[in-house]
Amino acid sequence: MISSWLAFWDSPHSIYVSARHKDVHYRLIAREIAALIPAPQARVLDYGSGEALHADRLAAAAGELFLCEGAPGLRAGLAARFAGHSKIHVLAPDEVARLPAHSLDLIALHSVAQYLTAKEAAALFALFHRLLRREGVLVVSDVIAPHVPAATDAVALIGFAAANGFLLGAIVGIARTLMSDYMRLRSRLGLTRYDEGTMLQTLAAAGFAGERADRNIGHNQARMTFIARPR
Repeated sequence: MISSWLAFWDSPHSIYVSARHKDVHYRLIAREIAALIPAPQARVLDYGSGEALHADRLAAAAGELFLCEGAPGLRAGLAARFAGHSKIHVLAPDEVARLPAHSLDLIALHSVAQYLTAKEAAALFALFHRLLRREGVLVVSDVIAPHVPAATDAVALIGFAAANGFLLGAIVGIARTLMSDYMRLRSRLGLTRYDEGTMLQTLAAAGFAGERADRNIGHNQARMTFIARPR
């Protein structure tokens, strides 16, 4: 499942309806994750970071920032974009797996869980448990609940677009997405969904004590964010 989605994200697509959409999306994610960084010297991992256009904002709030991206083209773009930034390191997933145990203070997994099978997510949470310090924090955000229709995402995007100056682009982009490879792939593979209890159980099985946050990170409040700490 993850390999098919990585190939999609590494190809040209229309998920971001305009440069304005992409910019405000990544700016919002960076700001809200940065607010969770526990200390200025914290070592932070953004796993499945995508293009991370505003990772410098995260790095400014941390001591060291690791960006992990499984899509090779995106990862190369990240490495080029932040080549001169002393705090930012771009890693492949296998390089993350080789990081020292208990070496990270915060791990963010934003809008990734839906593209993993339950087995893949469980293995990743077990890795995160090994990498986090005893007092570290795992943030799993943009989790999709069962029975939430795709139309809910469209409504949330229209509201976000209206507030940020790309409403017309969003309307055109939604129509384009309905006919895109994204919808064909989503129809074929589906998305992995969790209700609150199932996500908390999955985290507990990996050794975490978790709770659902009051708000989801990002613009779509029909989705969920979970904050978890190693037990």
